[in-house]
Formats: sequence, structure tokens, C-alpha cells
Amino acid sequence: MSETRIFEGKTSTEAIENGLKELKVSKKDVDIKILEETDKKSFFNILAPRVVKVEMTLKEKKEENTKKIKKEEKQVSKENLEKARKQVETFLKEFITKLNEDINYEIKEENGNTISVVIGGEASKFLIGYRGEVLNSFQTILIAVAGKDITEKIHVNVDALGYREKRQKVLEDLAQRIEKNVIRNKKSVTLEPMTAYERKIIHTKLQNSEKVKTESIGENENRRIVVSLK
Repeated sequence: MSETRIFEGKTSTEAIENGLKELKVSKKDVDIKILEETDKKSFFNILAPRVVKVEMTLKEKKEENTKKIKKEEKQVSKENLEKARKQVETFLKEFITKLNEDINYEIKEENGNTISVVIGGEASKFLIGYRGEVLNSFQTILIAVAGKDITEKIHVNVDALGYREKRQKVLEDLAQRIEKNVIRNKKSVTLEPMTAYERKIIHTKLQNSEKVKTESIGENENRRIVVSLK
């Protein structure tokens, strides 16, 4: 059953702010009704401080939010995971041999369904590309290689010279700057197109913000994030 409470203030805005602060929620989480002041025309109260009352009712949380069930990723059979790893390793050996450059790699199996490839060596810089575009494309290729003749879904994560971690830090810092900008100027900000991986970092960084929200707009390679006030 929803909780309903009454809060007071000198103005309706102040009363609402008092209620939100005490309930520790944002405006989107409550239904607000400004109550009439029954004695505001009384002669005996004309010099008394003005008091505005608001009724606030907590909204019912959606079932999917109150009963979050994390779906566990289906475990890939050991045989198929090992097969996928060998297919990736064979491809990388041939690829690096043909390049004849200073590149090394390490392959690990993670979480029962993921193959992690960490690439190093001075020449591996070219595998990153502008904002990781080449790295993302190379990861797509390795996903196809790993999953060849395997019906189960194999995940492949590829990184080079610690680029992923550095890029995540850059995007998280960007998210914080944009949040401050939106709050200060009270105007929404539309970011440049990003990959799904990069958009997820921005969404995750700002998901608990009390003052801004994020949403993705656009299609395919033009999909981007809009940060706006709640």
C-alpha cells in the first residue's frame, strides 16, 4: 500500500522540498497534491506566518524494479569454450606472423562463457585506432572466429595496451563534467555518437544521479546519449 504524508512550508516549493528531503526520494517517485489552507481568510490568523501544506504519496514501484532477477549467463560447455579459445589462438598466431611486428598476446577463459584477449607490444598501438574503432572491429572479428561451428554464445573481450580501462576513465570524467554543466545551465546536452560499450559507461556513471537522467537517441552508428534534468 502506498504511503501518504503531509508536509509544510512557507511556499508550496519549500513544502515539496521538505517532503522530498525527508522521504529521501525525487519528484518522479511521488504524487503531489497542494492542500487548501482552510483558515487563510480568518481574521485571527491574518498576521500569522503563512503555511502551505502538500500531500505526498509514494508511487508504487514497478514490479520489475522491486523484483529484479539477474539472469545468469548460460555457461558454455568446457569443450566448446576450449574449442573457441584454440580457434582464437590459431587466428592470432597467423595474424601476428603475417604482420611480422612487435606484438604479443595473452588469452584467458573467464566466467565460463568469455574469452579475454590482452594484446601488448609497441606495434599493437595500430590495433586501437581513433577512439578504439579498430579495436572494436578487431573484437568483432575475434567473436566470429571464436564462435565458428559452435552453437553456444561465446563472448570475447579484447584490449590493447590497457586502452579499455583508460577510455572508461575518460568517459566517466566526461559524464561528471556534463552532469555539472546540465545542472548549472539547466539545459540538456547531446553527446557525440558512441558505441554501445561507451554509452553503457555513461549511463552507468549517471544512473544514480539525483538531478540528471540519460537516454539514448538515434540509430546504428549515429546513436548517442542525451543528458538532461530530471
